[in-house]
Amino acid sequence: MSFLSYLINGISLGSVYAIIALGYTMVYGIAKMLNFAHGDIIMVGAFTTFTIVSTMGLSPVAGVLAAMAVCTVLGVVTERIAYKPLRGASPLAVLITAIGVSYFLQNFALLVFGSNARQFTNIITLPPLVLADGQLSISSVTIVTILVSILIMLGLTAFINKTRLGQAMLAVSEDQGAATLMGIDVNKTISMTFAIGSALAAIAGVLLCSAYPALTPYTGSMPGIKAFTAAVFGGIGSIPGAMIGGILLGVIENLTKAYISSQLSDAIVFSVLIIVLLVRPTGLLGRKISEKV
Repeated sequence: MSFLSYLINGISLGSVYAIIALGYTMVYGIAKMLNFAHGDIIMVGAFTTFTIVSTMGLSPVAGVLAAMAVCTVLGVVTERIAYKPLRGASPLAVLITAIGVSYFLQNFALLVFGSNARQFTNIITLPPLVLADGQLSISSVTIVTILVSILIMLGLTAFINKTRLGQAMLAVSEDQGAATLMGIDVNKTISMTFAIGSALAAIAGVLLCSAYPALTPYTGSMPGIKAFTAAVFGGIGSIPGAMIGGILLGVIENLTKAYISSQLSDAIVFSVLIIVLLVRPTGLLGRKISEKV
């Protein structure tokens, strides 16, 4: 039963990674850039919910909706100010800018909230699920996290494949120049991509801090890096790949902490990524694209 408990908790943690990785994979797949400030948007969403629920005393639903709204606006503004002027610049310039945005968000949070850890209030208060005559107890946070991640992946897949805006995103991901000639507003499409990814980051921040309640300005840094790893693991640019990569990463991390060493868990996780990329450079579900020159 202990192994099953570790496995379920790993799936729950991996589901959070998967939600964050969806933001990475959408932005990369459509805008062809890596937004390394994405992890800090998680932190902004968590602090927004914390302020609404714990400080202002409003309902958890209001806190989550406010976090999604704040992160959506933040994502769009960040794209418009920091990334849009670099649309034709080198990938290195975009990468440096993303790192700068990340440090800006961290230090802004330090000025506003301070460096002391805050106790995040768990907004999911449902009773746990008890199985096997009480030998296995699954917390409500774990259940909700797994269900939410599945619903988000299914909803996002349907949105991309069935809606007009989703089809525009697919067109932009294939060829921005051709999409412009077809009458697609590339700038609007990329802004919507950042908006959706940032809203997902807010949900991930709330779920992450509900399971691990210590909240600091650096809360999103390591989960953001691991979610990027999950996106690469599954095949960056692939929505199902981000989901599979996140869950596998969470399971590997949790089982490593339980049976090998909590201090070596991160090293083992990244080692697994290196091995996978050596065998399959495009990731588990990534596809190799040939370019004519």
